[in-house]
Amino acid sequence: MKKASTATKIALVNSPLIEADYNHPLFPPLGLAYLAAVLEQNNFEVKIIDCPVCRMDHKKLAAELAAFKPDLVGIASMTPTIPSAVKSAQVAKEVCPDAKVIMGGPHATFADKQILSDEQAVDIVVRGEGEETLLELAQRSPKLDKLQEVKGVTFRSKDQIVQTPNRPFIQNLDALPRPAYKKLPIDMYRIHGKKFLPIMTSRGCPFQCAFCSASRIFGAGYRSRSPENVLAELEWLRDEHGAEGVSFHDDTLTFDKKRIMDICNGIIKRKIDLPWGCSTRVDLVTKEILSKMAQANCNEVCFGVESGSQKILNAVHKRVSPEQNENAIKWAKDAGMFVSVSVIIGYPGETKETVKETLDLIHRVEPDDVWLCLPTPYPGTELRALVENLGWKMSDDWTQYNTMNAVFENPDLPAEELIKMRQAFYNKFYSPKYVIRQFVKGNLKGNLYSKIMARTAVNYLLWRARASL
Repeated sequence: MKKASTATKIALVNSPLIEADYNHPLFPPLGLAYLAAVLEQNNFEVKIIDCPVCRMDHKKLAAELAAFKPDLVGIASMTPTIPSAVKSAQVAKEVCPDAKVIMGGPHATFADKQILSDEQAVDIVVRGEGEETLLELAQRSPKLDKLQEVKGVTFRSKDQIVQTPNRPFIQNLDALPRPAYKKLPIDMYRIHGKKFLPIMTSRGCPFQCAFCSASRIFGAGYRSRSPENVLAELEWLRDEHGAEGVSFHDDTLTFDKKRIMDICNGIIKRKIDLPWGCSTRVDLVTKEILSKMAQANCNEVCFGVESGSQKILNAVHKRVSPEQNENAIKWAKDAGMFVSVSVIIGYPGETKETVKETLDLIHRVEPDDVWLCLPTPYPGTELRALVENLGWKMSDDWTQYNTMNAVFENPDLPAEELIKMRQAFYNKFYSPKYVIRQFVKGNLKGNLYSKIMARTAVNYLLWRARASL
């Protein structure tokens, strides 16, 4: 492989959002920050353009790209933002016609052929884990020839679309440099005024939930960073970047029970006094683990509960029981944590009775927050293949694929009925009693997430009052 040239310039783009999405809390784009760090480590000049946090539209993006004059433009793609990502590619090709435009991310990984067939502005798609693949492409710039030798890419060759073999996953995650947050306006990433920064300490998910593509993006094999490596980054986030809180973006933070205990003990011993939150599975926690996490200032844990019905849990291949869901929520609440849960209503096979089982579970255990999701058949998921096989009509408007909209027709539970159920649930859940409970937990017990949700619930109640008038 040839030595990198400092003349090669690479722009990494997080595409503009639609106006309605600007009210959502924003985290730094961790994937782009890792890509930038790896490229910079290999002597490339890199610029991250994070349009959402900078409130950039495509016109402003064009001006940024024209001023930077990159040789390569990398564009991230999530399913709801793919129309904006495609427009970003068009903008990039228009203002930098000699640059190669590369698209990556979950949506592009599974819709690679469709993107390259439909959009001439995209030259190459990077599939799956992107650090090593994008680096190899950068090292082959500007010619970018012999792409068939690069693993993990899809590209056009004459009249054919070529997929090279998948690239093996990075095994030693400790070898990755820290995210290049210096390339981002890091002080602008705040949630209710607090600077929350993300950290990812593991990749890969051994579980095969039918609605999720994580195991196909990062593999079914679990790979993790060492506790010492994680603790050093937590101190770096606090000391170098002024983090006031940390969000662990691992799919299953507690998969390795010894590792999470070592991380928590290290946080306590080194006095890394940052509130943090994470996601995990109900079958990967114990009372002891949750107690230790709380001692290490874990303020929030989110469980993928999915359903209160064993029938639906089996359908989505969750491999847990309603009893395990209830136990984990109770243990986390007893430990003093803010407990979020995500559930799905309307999965194929769902009935009004199974929805009632789910809502009954929620009202029984009273989690602190609930993500009541509608089933969303993202590309690459078993759910999408199931809906296609059933012959049910699916929306082709990718902007609607955000778990809040019904994007396929379920003859057993019509979309209008699901949306009414969802609205009725939140009208009941965010009650004055809820506000008082979160205010007490937040202000008397010092839980940051409860403080945030108390304000959120008040805003929801005020919105409802204004709407009724």
